[in-house]
Amino acid sequence: MEETLAVGRIHQIEKRVSPELTADHFGNTGVQVFATPALVALLEETAIGCIAAGLTEGQGSVGTRIDLQHLAATPLGMKVEDRAELTEVDGRRLVFKVEARDEQELIATGSHERFIVNSMEKFLARAADKAKVG
Repeated sequence: MEETLAVGRIHQIEKRVSPELTADHFGNTGVQVFATPALVALLEETAIGCIAAGLTEGQGSVGTRIDLQHLAATPLGMKVEDRAELTEVDGRRLVFKVEARDEQELIATGSHERFIVNSMEKFLARAADKAKVG
């Protein structure tokens, strides 16, 4: 049974900064801190987890916007906790307040928007059709 997607839902994920999550891994050679692209991916994963129980079979969601301030560096090996709170539901449009903290401080804050896709199968088929053009 699906849960209602209501404002106030919260989901958290905790990860340790590993080599594949560092700026060095993303091409910023020698910078062994949590990379902004990895932070964005983790925040998106957290928002997806926040709504997963509220989607019906065949539904999914896609990210359409992120506004993020990456405030502080987190070194290799330190834990990061990401949090997403559903703050707005407007039909299929969902808005989240997102933030991340390491073991010492707030490292990121922002908002993230997702749209519910009623048929992921159709959505993916349309995307695959693009590859056939040209």
